[in-house]
Amino acid sequence: MNLDYFIAKRLHFAFEEGKRNVSRPAVRVATVGVAVGLAVMIVAVSVIVGFKTEVAGQVIGFGSHIQVSAFGAQTSYERPPIVLSDMMMQRLAALPNISALQRIITKPAIIKTDSAFHAIVIKGIDNSYRWNFFRRNLIAGDTLAFDSLPSNGVIISQTVAEKLGLTLGDSFNCYFMQETVRARKMVINGIYATTFSEYDRLFVLADLRIAALLNEWDSSQISTLEILIDDFDRLDATATAVYQLVGNHFDSEGQLYQTRTIKQIAIQIFEWLDRLDLNAWVILMLMLIVAGFTMVSGLLILILERTATIGILKALGASNWAIRRMFLYHASFLVGKGMLMGNIVGVGIVLAQYFFHIIPLDASFYYVNYVPVSVNAWLLLAINAGTFLLSLAMMIIPTWFITKITPVEAMHFD
Repeated sequence: MNLDYFIAKRLHFAFEEGKRNVSRPAVRVATVGVAVGLAVMIVAVSVIVGFKTEVAGQVIGFGSHIQVSAFGAQTSYERPPIVLSDMMMQRLAALPNISALQRIITKPAIIKTDSAFHAIVIKGIDNSYRWNFFRRNLIAGDTLAFDSLPSNGVIISQTVAEKLGLTLGDSFNCYFMQETVRARKMVINGIYATTFSEYDRLFVLADLRIAALLNEWDSSQISTLEILIDDFDRLDATATAVYQLVGNHFDSEGQLYQTRTIKQIAIQIFEWLDRLDLNAWVILMLMLIVAGFTMVSGLLILILERTATIGILKALGASNWAIRRMFLYHASFLVGKGMLMGNIVGVGIVLAQYFFHIIPLDASFYYVNYVPVSVNAWLLLAINAGTFLLSLAMMIIPTWFITKITPVEAMHFD
């Protein structure tokens, strides 16, 4: 049997059962400090990770992970056409981490009804389009079906529908500003709603062949190729592979390709999200320091209270390091108790917010209607492991005072 561990258990349970321990209030404060610190860390990290995931997911849902378009067409939605050969598409699809390739034609337009009008961007799509994002956000109707003939069905946002007084199944005239103004009658096939109001006001999904006909493009021409990937953490590496394949190359009609990631397209949003990582580290460090110092002070009081015991153990031949290990075991029991309390509180708050959305947010400022949280077992394990190891590392400091206690002095200590 591990003698240090055995004595530490006896010391711990004697402390738990004692009625007049001087150190009891201080140790309780230290234990609660660990619990509160861990709970705050769990909630803070879960909120930050959840917030980044939710906002990034909304942006990617509208714009994909990587875009290939004509060079110089960064800001305009009226882009020159590009042609990607079947061989080029196959080579792109074969790249690691690529999950889907979406052919897109964007075209600015104006929707006009009897009482109002609104500027939008038609996003022409075909049967290569992944509906995962819009299917989650569809509140009425259905996604577009692609038959042999071009369809005049569209999917508009709830924001646009309410502004123009339109409902599911209504038709409206859509005007396209070209050399000659052209009009097309569209029918609402579905209505979506996200928390990204600036995108909701802008995008209307339609059949790609309609946009191609208006532009007088053939079936091989598109304005953008949207690329979806499996692992967002590998975005930069995948973007580099795509660039090496198509970047600064010319298509069959002499148009120069360019590639951009969603981080470059929505640079302000992703820079804002990246700054949240700094907030997370600041919160983690502050909570660890607070929890660590409360435990250090509690352990110092425990050592002082047990000075006589330390003297007796030294007189019996126990080494300084053996006695230090006893108190480290004792401290680990207290840290573990505090962490158990912290996990119950922290995980409870996260789960309550995850399932019931207790804390709301203003979507016009935060892009989400409620505080999003991420429930990640590995992240929770990492926070617990880091807290436990760092707390014990800090506990080594006060145990150094044990080396300064001599048996003779300890016997006279009251």
